[in-house]
Amino acid sequence: MANRLSLAMERTGQWVFSQEIPTDVIVEVGEANFSLHKFMLVAKSNHIRKLIIESKEADLTRINLSDIPGGPEIFEKAAKFCYGVNFEITVHNVAALRCAAEYLQMTDKYCDNNLAGRTEDFLSQVALTSLSGALVVLKSCEDLLPMAEDLKIVQRCVDIASAKACVEANFPSRSPPNWWTEELTILDVNFFEKIITTMKLRGAKGLTIASAIITYTERSLRDLVRDHSGNGIRSIDTLDSNVRTRQRELLESIVCLLPSEKSAFPINFLCCLLRSAIFLRADNRCKNELEKRISVILEHVTVDDLLVLTFSYDGERLFDLESVRRIITGFVEKEKSVAVFNAGDFREVCSTAMQRVAKTVDAYLGEIATYDELSISKFNGIANLVPKNARKVDDDLYRAIDIFLKAHPSLDEIEREKVCSVMDPLKLSYEARVHASQNKRLPVQIVLHALY
Repeated sequence: MANRLSLAMERTGQWVFSQEIPTDVIVEVGEANFSLHKFMLVAKSNHIRKLIIESKEADLTRINLSDIPGGPEIFEKAAKFCYGVNFEITVHNVAALRCAAEYLQMTDKYCDNNLAGRTEDFLSQVALTSLSGALVVLKSCEDLLPMAEDLKIVQRCVDIASAKACVEANFPSRSPPNWWTEELTILDVNFFEKIITTMKLRGAKGLTIASAIITYTERSLRDLVRDHSGNGIRSIDTLDSNVRTRQRELLESIVCLLPSEKSAFPINFLCCLLRSAIFLRADNRCKNELEKRISVILEHVTVDDLLVLTFSYDGERLFDLESVRRIITGFVEKEKSVAVFNAGDFREVCSTAMQRVAKTVDAYLGEIATYDELSISKFNGIANLVPKNARKVDDDLYRAIDIFLKAHPSLDEIEREKVCSVMDPLKLSYEARVHASQNKRLPVQIVLHALY
C-alpha cells in the first residue's frame, strides 16, 4: 500500500510541478498527501471551493478528503482532470470516478465538460453496452455504497446486465452457451440477488435461473458443494467461525433465490446444498425448503445422493438422520395424496415412483448399516417409512438387515428380532430364503419362517 501511495505522489509531482508555480495546498486522502494548487482545483471542484471559502483560516493550506469514494488512487485521477492531464477511464474505475465527481461536485452545473459528465458519457457509450462491462462496473460498486446506489449506477448495471443475460440465455452469442453464468460469479451475493430477481421479473425461465444459481453456488461455495461423493473434504471441519458464518449467510441467501419450479435443479445439487446447510447449521427455514424440494423429486434420487446427506465432512461420522427421514416422509405423504386424489387405495397400489424409492432406501440402509452409531430404532425408523406394499420382494431389505446384524454382533435374540421385524420373511425370493435358512445371525423365528 505504501509503495502504491509513494508512486502516486511521485507521478503527481511530475505533472503538478510542471506548472512552475509553487503549490499552496496539501490534500490529505488517507495516508497519502498531495501537494497541489488551489486555483487548479477550484476551477473544477465546487466542493473544494466551498471548503476554502468557508474555512476559518485566513490561508487554508491543508484539506482532508479521506472520505472521498475510491481513496487516493481515484483522487489522483480527479486531480489530474483538474490539471488537464490525460488518464484512462475504464470499466474498473468509472463508477468510482463518477462517485468521486459527485463528492467533489465536479459537475457540468459548475463547469462545462466536467468529470461527472465525462464519466456519464463513458458509462452510457462504453461500459454499459455489454454484459461483461456492466458486471465489472457493478462489481466495483461493492465498495462505493450507498453513493453508487444514490446515483443509480447500481440499478442501471442491474437492468442492463439482467436484460443482456436473458437474451444470452435464449440466443447465445458464443460458446459455451452458458458462458454468461460464469460472468455473474464475480458479484457478491447481494448484487447477484438483484440480477436474478430482475431476470425473474423479465420472465426468465426457471431452468435459466437455475443454471445461473448452480454456477454461482459451485463457484462461491466450491469447498462445500464440489464433492458429490459423500466422502467429504477433510479440511472443511477446520473452518473458523467467521468463515462458517459468512458461508451460512451466503447459502441461506442462495436458497431464498431458488425459483418456484421444483424440478429446475438436479437432485444431487440439492442434496449437496442440504448437506452444506446441515454442516453450516443454517436456519430451519433454509433446511426445510431444501428438504421439500428433494422430497418432491425423490424418485430420481440415488443411493449416493442420500449418502451425501448422511455423513459428516470427514466421511467418518453419521449426521443426524432426521433430514433423510423428513424427505422420505414428505415423498410418501405426497404419494398418498396423489392416490387419494385418483380415488385409489394407497395400501393396495403403489406407484412405480414409490417402488423405485423403496428400492433406493433399502440399498441406502445396506450402506449405513455398518456404522456403530446407527441404533436399531434409527435403522427400523427409516425402513418403516416405506409402505410395506412398495416392496414386491424384501430381498434388498433382508440384505441390509444381514449387514446390520453382522456389524453389531453383540445384539441379543430380542434385539435381533426387533431388527428383523421390519421385514416380511414370506416376501423373500427362493434364493434369499435358502440363504436365510442357513444364516446363523438371524433369530430362530426368522430362520423357521424361511424354512417353512
